Amino acid sequence: MTDGVVVGVGACRGVTAGDVLGLVEESLRAAGLPMSCVTELATVDVKADEPGILAAAERLGVPLVAYGASRLARIAVPTPSEQARSLVGTASVAEAAALAGGGELLVPKRKAGPPGRPATVTCAVVRRFPPPGSEGKVSDHVCTHRQP
Repeated sequence: MTDGVVVGVGACRGVTAGDVLGLVEESLRAAGLPMSCVTELATVDVKADEPGILAAAERLGVPLVAYGASRLARIAVPTPSEQARSLVGTASVAEAAALAGGGELLVPKRKAGPPGRPATVTCAVVRRFPPPGSEGKVSDHVCTHRQP
């Protein structure tokens, strides 16, 4: 089993893969992690067809996993957003999508967008651990988190 990180992503329509990847890279750097640690991108189902998010997952070589808003709405997050709740039906996309499969939140929601304008992309980083019973098995990819 591979351990690594899941990056939850929220975005406005028309976001570019470059915008998504730029924020992902910045967020991983804040956690002391390389891009190679990403094992999946996660988002809300209504954003799963967003070309910029799809292209970012493709460039990273990881799957894009999408969750329904009702599932994400049940996940406690540190930075909920009323704007997200009104737009997609859940107060969190990036943090909740990253946390949906369990794990430890390493980087809470971060935002990016054009200077002086509202954010166009958000992301959060979660460390996902191997499932119980897989201890002692050699992982083909191990990422370590540098403590601040």
